[in-house]
Amino acid sequence: MFKKILIANRGEIAVRVIRACRELGIKAAVIYSEVDRASLHVQLADEAYLVGPAAPRESYLNIDRIIEIARSCQAEAIHPGYGFLAENPDFSRRCEEEGIIFIGPNSRALKLVGDKIMARRTMEEAGIPIIPGMKGVGRDLDEYVKEARKLGYPVMIKASAGGGGKGMRIVYREEDLRPALEAGMREALAAFGDESVYLEKYIEEPRHVEFQVLADNYGHVIHLFERECSIQRRHQKIVEETPSQALTPELRQKMGETAKKVLQVAGYNNAGTVEFLLDKNNNFYFLEVNARLQVEHPVTELTTGIDLVHQQIKIAAGEKLAFKQEDLKQRGHAIEGRIYAEDPARGFLPSSGKILFLQEPRGPGIRVDSGIYAGWDVPIYYDPILAKLIVWGENREIACRRMLAALKDYVILGIATTIPFLREVIGHPEFLAGRTTTNFIQKYFAGWQETIREVDLRRLAQAAAAYLELNRKPVYKAEGISRTTRLSPWQTLGRWRIGGGD
Repeated sequence: MFKKILIANRGEIAVRVIRACRELGIKAAVIYSEVDRASLHVQLADEAYLVGPAAPRESYLNIDRIIEIARSCQAEAIHPGYGFLAENPDFSRRCEEEGIIFIGPNSRALKLVGDKIMARRTMEEAGIPIIPGMKGVGRDLDEYVKEARKLGYPVMIKASAGGGGKGMRIVYREEDLRPALEAGMREALAAFGDESVYLEKYIEEPRHVEFQVLADNYGHVIHLFERECSIQRRHQKIVEETPSQALTPELRQKMGETAKKVLQVAGYNNAGTVEFLLDKNNNFYFLEVNARLQVEHPVTELTTGIDLVHQQIKIAAGEKLAFKQEDLKQRGHAIEGRIYAEDPARGFLPSSGKILFLQEPRGPGIRVDSGIYAGWDVPIYYDPILAKLIVWGENREIACRRMLAALKDYVILGIATTIPFLREVIGHPEFLAGRTTTNFIQKYFAGWQETIREVDLRRLAQAAAAYLELNRKPVYKAEGISRTTRLSPWQTLGRWRIGGGD
């Protein structure tokens, strides 16, 4: 087993990997940009190294600097988390050349599945159903126009070099194609360092169902069942759950075996997710492979009892998978809600600033994966995810009730977040009935606004928290980071709470 791992990421995923390292008795080193000097992952790590300025291309995407840090701190392996360099085959190959273990797929497999176009070609040749679309990147904008006419509108623009909704656009009319392509290319370049995009036929009102897969270095491949990820906005998942309400046992088995075949065809190792679209007639189509740990991995952990980060590290260290497909079972139901620093009442605009007060929900069946703390300044430079709220219940009804209760107890003051929006999504009758498709948010929550009562209470609480922030006394200061003792607005103002309760 490794003695030290360098975590080449930030935020809640870096914190998640740090905790896994501790549990396995491994030292965790991290990198941080200039604006992340006081971040939670820096405070929790055994070692922390400045990687560069705030801009991602000069810090978390800076391969040369990250390799330099790994060598200087004598890390045996690098965990890339998700986003940034997690699906970059050049980074994986560079680690291989430097004799550093990349905790993820090998560079050949990563190049294949990370290039969405190449992956589509390979899977089609292997007899795996794919969505109709381009077989390569267009040479110019005119070529994309011709391909869109062949496919028929609407079409989907997708980044070839990465996922997570970055660079994705739906286009319904030819006159909108060129500006959408240009915007998608800019976003893909900023997120992945590669502006390549391609077109797929857009399937309307599908379900987004993905399968978690593990493959060791000895040819053993298993799947850990599916996750339903249909609740999305701007092609970015915001609620995930397992098991999916759409799958019969027979369809689950068929899709799971197909997911395993995808990784076998690619010569893949470590953790990955095979994503499918499921149409109204229960036909499924290969979408892509996310060659990394997924944001939504906790729901799989809660229903299978398998720690996916532990498995990633063990596979990278050369261990064989300790279980077979027939050993795996799901128990209960799990739901995850992503907590973003975004204002859903203003079109999900990013929200930055100081977190004045933080109260995380606790109790049986509740898990919070977080990268924040009260007093921390949320920067504007990175993906706005702050934390993830995950709940488990014996069945879906209990899980939904538990999620709603936990969201009412989740308080972040000082910035706008998606917490009030998630409460209404989870409480919507169509969600509670399990009737979810990828247009759910567009269909039921277009122009959503927070209730006036809740806005007023939140503003009152923010004012109270701001007052406490101004009058708090420092307890100690270490490495330029102040830590303090704070009283909550509840302690100061008496018995009251935020929410649209009765």
